[in-house]
Amino acid sequence: MNIGIICEYNPLHLGHQKQLQAVRREFGPDCGIVCLMSGNYVQRGQPAVLDKSVRAEAAVLSGADLVLELPLTVSLSSAEGFAAGGVRILSPICDGLCFGAETGDRDSLMGTAQALLSPRFSGFLREGLDRGLSFPAARQQALANMGLSDALVSQPNDILGVEYCKAILSQGSHLVPYPIHRPGSYHATQADAENPSATALRRRMLNGESWLEYVPQEARAAFRDAPLHSLAAGERAVLSRLRTMTEEEFQALPFGSEGLWRKFMHACRQRNSLENILVAVKSKRYTRTRLDRMAMCAALGLTHQDMEQPPPYTRVLAFNHKGRAILKEVKGRAPLLHAGEAVCHSYWEIEQRAQDLYALFRVDCVDSAGLEPKRRIIYVNR
Repeated sequence: MNIGIICEYNPLHLGHQKQLQAVRREFGPDCGIVCLMSGNYVQRGQPAVLDKSVRAEAAVLSGADLVLELPLTVSLSSAEGFAAGGVRILSPICDGLCFGAETGDRDSLMGTAQALLSPRFSGFLREGLDRGLSFPAARQQALANMGLSDALVSQPNDILGVEYCKAILSQGSHLVPYPIHRPGSYHATQADAENPSATALRRRMLNGESWLEYVPQEARAAFRDAPLHSLAAGERAVLSRLRTMTEEEFQALPFGSEGLWRKFMHACRQRNSLENILVAVKSKRYTRTRLDRMAMCAALGLTHQDMEQPPPYTRVLAFNHKGRAILKEVKGRAPLLHAGEAVCHSYWEIEQRAQDLYALFRVDCVDSAGLEPKRRIIYVNR
């Protein structure tokens, strides 16, 4: 049996290791754990604080057997697209999907997912949006109108868990959802010794504070001395791109429907920082994370059309001996490529460009370009 985990590990911490250990306890030592991990850009529309190869190695050292890369255009999608893309990739490889949620109750999560897929939901949602409600508020109101006043769409991990269940249902996937309770706060800015948040750890990392005590001991060697990355370090590169985009390029951006792209374009041509641009565009109707993703897609040259195309393959980043056996087992079932393997496809060009630009977000210096073809799979012999 193989159990999948869709993750970012930005960075991997003690709470993530608890999830890996819980899967091992529940399904036994012979179970294969497959992590589908965001690459160098994460769903919040930010560069990952550590390179994907570092994070993949840390995951295998901490209990995963195989780490695959969640393709760039899936990583930078909305929660719905993020979950749908992850489920689609893992379905030919895994038997179940484990995820953390504030509410670790599968029936409740599936019930909310079924309501969101109901034909009645879209009508109620449109009513809320037409009244000027933000999408999250309109969604909450729509579910309340359907009699689900306790629907699980207010906490970040519950929301993503519901989206996983929606994807499983809508795709007719055989994946069985296995939610586990996630203690602690997803957005906590202070690191908790037992249940640290990735948000708090990133803050400590970028502020030069100690943070390795909050990660699995087995992974500390992989993390130690690894270069850090931040959006702030590459802000001028992002602004350079935003200030030179044409109107047609703004119009082609993802997440810019209903004229949002035009408002974003005007702000990019008037404001003096990325934060000021996003504050100028922010409104009650559009979430900040949507704007963050749109800005990152602009910086990377990603269009709406790019985001709509299903990724043609998934890259293998790291594995151990059991992960190697999983790869042999699923060969032919899923289009898998080795990390850095060149392929004659437009998606490879997007990947290379994204990596070259990720080098500009490095905190201490600027990395060289052209490194993606040199990337190698990491094998952990344990």
